[in-house]
This record gives sequence, C-alpha cells and structure tokens, in this order.
Amino acid sequence: MAQPEGPPEVTITPVQNEGDLAQALAIREVVFIEEQHVPEAEERDAEDARAFHVLAMHGGHAIGTGRVVDLPDPPAGESGRWARVGRMAVLQASRKLGVGSKILHALETEAQRREVKGVVLHAQLTALDFYKQHGYQPVGAVFEEAGMPHLVMQKKL
Repeated sequence: MAQPEGPPEVTITPVQNEGDLAQALAIREVVFIEEQHVPEAEERDAEDARAFHVLAMHGGHAIGTGRVVDLPDPPAGESGRWARVGRMAVLQASRKLGVGSKILHALETEAQRREVKGVVLHAQLTALDFYKQHGYQPVGAVFEEAGMPHLVMQKKL
C-alpha cells in the first residue's frame, strides 16, 4: 500500500505576469490593508511597477509575497549599489511555517544576482527578531510608517 504524501512544499516563484502580480497585491491587501489598517494609498506605490516580486506557493495557492527594488542611492555611510526589500506579507493561516524566511532568502538571492552590496528594509517593530535572525542590523531611531512603529534595518551581502 502506498504511503500518503506529506503536505505540499512551499515554493517561491518570481512574479511573471499581471495575474501573478494581482495575486501578490491581493495578499498585501489582506495583510496590510485589512489586518493592519494601512491606507491603500500608502500600501500601493510606484515601485510596484519596477520591483522584482515573488510569490510563495503552497498546494497551488499563493500564500505570501515580497519585493525587492534597487535603491537610487546607498544608505548613509555606505557606498555602491544597494537594494530595498519590502512589502513582505504571509497570509495568517500560513504564518510560523517558515514562509517568510523563504521569501526573504529569495529576495536576497535576487539582490545578489543584481550585484548589490547590501539590502535595507523598513521593519515593523513586531518583526525585529525575525530580521535579526536573518542577519539584519537596526540603523537609526524608531519612526512611524503607515501608522506603525518601524526601524530601518540593513544587511551587507
């Protein structure tokens, strides 16, 4: 008798078309606009058009997303090309399963492919430990973004 298969693996795939991008934006709408009450005008921005986006897929369904964009200038005190990771979101039912780590790894891999020296991000204070576990260091003081406290964090690649 055949053994039952385990749960489907979470895979990370680049957004390749408008349908994929629509799925990414739908996840962000649920997480940021509905759950965290971020105004839609702040959640959507011009960087979506030029960003490299990924989807976390599980069992044929999109459960998470994130993006990376090239920064026009390096962070203060740094030189060379840098990128910014952002808009990382995982649907509530899929949190605590390592999905965020897989998304972050995929975005860092894309940043490395672009030959940037490092990555910067704006971390919600509730996510500081997550980013610290992935090698990010806080820079500067707490600031408010979309009505929530954040810290700039960065990591050299």
